[in-house]
Amino acid sequence: MAKKNPQPQPVALDFTQATLLAWHGQLGLLQLFETCNQLCAHQQSPLAAVLYQTWLKRNSTTHNHLALFNLGVILFNEGDLAAAGEVYSRAVRLDPSFLQPRFNLGLVYERQGHSDMATAQWLWIESHTSADEAEQRPLLLLALNNLGRHYEDKGRFAEALAALTKSLRIEPNQPDVIHHWVFLRAKQCLWPIYEPLPGLSEATMREYTSALAMVSISENPKEQLAAAQQYVRNKLNCDVQRLAPNKPYTHKKLRIAYCSSDFCLHPVAKLTVELFELHDREHFEVYGFDWSRDDGSALRQRVIAAMDHFERIHDLSDEAAAQLIRKHEIDILIDLQGQTLGARANMLAYRPAPIQITYLGLPATTGLPSIDYVIADRFLIPEEMAENYSETPLYMPDVYQVSDRQRQCAPIPSRKSCGLPADAFVFCSFNNNYKYNPEVFHAWMRILARSPNAVLWLLADNPWAQENLRAEAQAHGVESDRLIFAGRVSPESYLARFAVADLFLDSYPFNAGTTANDALWMGLPVLTRSGQTFASRMAGALLTAADLEELITFDVSSYEEKAVALAATAEKCNAMRQHLQQVRENGALFDTPRFVQNLEAEFKRLINETK
Repeated sequence: MAKKNPQPQPVALDFTQATLLAWHGQLGLLQLFETCNQLCAHQQSPLAAVLYQTWLKRNSTTHNHLALFNLGVILFNEGDLAAAGEVYSRAVRLDPSFLQPRFNLGLVYERQGHSDMATAQWLWIESHTSADEAEQRPLLLLALNNLGRHYEDKGRFAEALAALTKSLRIEPNQPDVIHHWVFLRAKQCLWPIYEPLPGLSEATMREYTSALAMVSISENPKEQLAAAQQYVRNKLNCDVQRLAPNKPYTHKKLRIAYCSSDFCLHPVAKLTVELFELHDREHFEVYGFDWSRDDGSALRQRVIAAMDHFERIHDLSDEAAAQLIRKHEIDILIDLQGQTLGARANMLAYRPAPIQITYLGLPATTGLPSIDYVIADRFLIPEEMAENYSETPLYMPDVYQVSDRQRQCAPIPSRKSCGLPADAFVFCSFNNNYKYNPEVFHAWMRILARSPNAVLWLLADNPWAQENLRAEAQAHGVESDRLIFAGRVSPESYLARFAVADLFLDSYPFNAGTTANDALWMGLPVLTRSGQTFASRMAGALLTAADLEELITFDVSSYEEKAVALAATAEKCNAMRQHLQQVRENGALFDTPRFVQNLEAEFKRLINETK
C-alpha cells in the first residue's frame, strides 16, 4: 500500500516579508496564523497585531472571522479593550454562531464595567448551544461559570447559584465550581448546604469546599486542615525558587511588612490600623504591600499614613511582587489574607522574607507551606490542638486580636428608628449570614420560643437569606416578624447599633471576630459557644481577656439556657455593660499599646532565635 505524501506545513515568515505578502493579498491564512503565532511566542505580539490588521484590510475570505478572533485575543492581552471589543464584534457579525469571540466579548464588556452587556453575551451562548454537542459543550460550561462568577461578584446570589447548578448538572467534576456553589448556598442560608446533585456525592462536595466556607460548615479542625491542604495541592505552585535567605538581615531596625488586599473599609483594616500606627519606630521599620481597592475611605488613608513605606503591587505578578518584597530585605512578612478572597498564596510561596506569619485574614489554618507562624493566644489555639495547624502558634500573653481605640461612633439611635419594639429584650447577631447554620439558627428559635418578650435583630445581608430565615422561623413556630433585619450602614452608624441591643448571640462554629470586638467595645455582652476550631474560639478568646468567662459556653444546651436566663434577668446584662466599660478603660482586651509591645517582643524573639 502506497504511503500518502504528508501535507506541507505552513512556514513562518519574518514580519517584513509576511506584511508585504499580506498587503498584496498573497499571504495564505495558515501562513498568517503560523507567522503571528511565532511572533507572539517571541514576545512580539504588537507586530502580530499589525500583521493581522494589514491582512484583514487587504484580504477578504470566508475565514476573516478567524483572523479577527485571533487579533482580538492579542489586543485583549495587550490591554486594548476598546479595540479588542471592536474586532470581536466584527467577528460575531461575520459569523453569529462563532462562540469564542462572543464569549471573549463578554469578558471585554465586564472589564469595561458593562455588566448587562457582558451577561447578554454569555446568556446568548447558554440559549444557543447544547451540552450534547461535543464542540459546544466546553464553551457552554465556560459561559455558565462566568455567569455564576459575575453574578456572585455583583451580589446576585440566586442567579449565580442557578448558573452554577446548571453547569454542575452538565459536568459534575468541576472543583472550582463546586466550592463557589457550596459557598453561594451558605450565603443564602439554603439548608442543607450539601444539596444532592446528580453525579456529585456529599463527600466530593466536602472535598472541594473552600477553606473559608469550611470554617462555617465544619466544627472539626482536621476537616479544616484537610480543606486548606486541598487548596494547596490544587492551586499552589510550591516548586518555585526561594528568594529570601534563611536568616534575617542585619539592618539597624527590624523591617516588618504587612501585606493585604484589605487595606480599605474592611474588618481586617478596622482591627489593625492602630497597630501599624503604634509600632516602635526606634526599633522597627514598617512596610505595607497593598493590592486593595482604592475606596478613598478615611480608614484606608489612616493605614497608608501609618506605614513608613507603602507599596502598591496590584499590577505586579506574584513573582514580581515577591521580588519587590525581597528587594526591600524584609525580615518578617505578616500576611493578613490567608485563603480569603484576594489571597496571593503563590506570592508567598517564593518565600520573599526569612520569617512569614499569618494573622487575622483566615480564622483557620492556611495549610500554606510558606507560612511559619500564626498569631494566637492559648484560648484561641490550645496547645493540644496545635497539631491541627500547618503553622506554629505564636502565643500572645493576653489576647490574639488587636483593637483600634480610635474607631468613631455615630449618635446612639432610638429603638423606634431601628424598627425595634421599645419594651422588648433585643437579641442581636450582626454576623454575615453565611456564618449561620441550621443548628445555631434552630437554637435561636428555641430561645425566642422560651423568651416571649424578645426579638432577634439580624444583619440584612442579602434578600434571599432574609426570605429563607423568615421561612425557617415560621417552620419552628416563631412569628417571622420577631426577626428584624438591619440594613448595611456606615461604620459609625453600625457601631452605634450595638448600644441599642441587650445581648449579642454569637454564631457557631464560625464565631464573630471583628463584630464581637465592636460589640464588646460598645459595652454589649456577647454570648458565645466555643468548640475546637480557631473560628469557634474567637469570641471566647475576647471574653477571656475581658474577664467574662461566664458568657462562654461549650454546648448548645448550655448556650440556650444562658440566653434564656439572661433575657429573663435584664439586670444581669446591665451589670455586664458596666463591667465592659471598665474593661474598655483599663482592661487587657483593648490595651492596644500593650498588645503592640507584646507582639514586638515576639518578633524580636523570633529574629534572635533565627540568627
